[in-house]
Amino acid sequence: MGIFFTPSGERGFRDLRAGWRVGIYAALAAGVPELAGRLLPAGPAPETLTAGLVAGGELIGLFWIVLVTWLMARFEDRGWGEFGLPGRSAFGARFWEGAGWGAAAMTVLVLLIFASGDITYGHLAPDRGLGVALGWGLAFLAVGFLEEFSFRGYALTTLTQAAGFWLAAILLSIAFGAVHASNPGETPLGLFAVGLVGLFFCFTWRRTGSLWFAVGMHAAWDFCESFVYGVPDSGLVTPGRLLAPRLHGSRWITGGTAGPEASVWALAVVAALFAILAVRFPVKPTAETSPSERSSASSPA
Repeated sequence: MGIFFTPSGERGFRDLRAGWRVGIYAALAAGVPELAGRLLPAGPAPETLTAGLVAGGELIGLFWIVLVTWLMARFEDRGWGEFGLPGRSAFGARFWEGAGWGAAAMTVLVLLIFASGDITYGHLAPDRGLGVALGWGLAFLAVGFLEEFSFRGYALTTLTQAAGFWLAAILLSIAFGAVHASNPGETPLGLFAVGLVGLFFCFTWRRTGSLWFAVGMHAAWDFCESFVYGVPDSGLVTPGRLLAPRLHGSRWITGGTAGPEASVWALAVVAALFAILAVRFPVKPTAETSPSERSSASSPA
């Protein structure tokens, strides 16, 4: 039974090895929605999506992930705050700092492509008012919550116990990139960049101690990319975007159909983000750098 349980002598759910617990979480978190997706009619075409439809779909997914995480926490007798989103810091300084980083990083990326002469902008769309911007802002906030909590909540916290932080982060980032493979217009370089961004979000969890920074950054990155600058985001173009640019020139610079995330400039920007974050949030003089990891130190691996 050693392959399934820790040597503690117990045989409760909490004593399952971390790898098996993550497997159960993944089966519940991804398997049930996948089955439902095969049974239900196909959703609307990308060009007919609205902020309300995007937000609604993401919130349904988030509800399911929260429910699964709550069940796993109850089975393991663990606190909610261990999984990256402690309530005491909800929408606090780390969230807003992350949002600033996301907006700045995407602005730099678009400016680099603009400076190379590979993107052209026209006029602002006259019918894009505050209500439209707010709607897409809330939609991308829901995207940030769902994707961060799905891949870097229970999964990262628990898998770190079994495999260590970096191996856990790399495995989950590969999975994060893989789930974007079905997006129309996505490219191999774009998928690699998505995985690299996912690895960076894991790094923010380790250095800041929670997912609030990553949620804010993820939401602002997507909002600026898809709505403000109007470029493709993982192969998808947002209807109702504020700007409608024309991408031309080398796809290595523009990212082609996948958008700036598949540009070689994106790799440089993310590499710079790793370096800047390491300076902004240096390693603390403790054995573990993440409260989630410290709180799990007494849990069986």
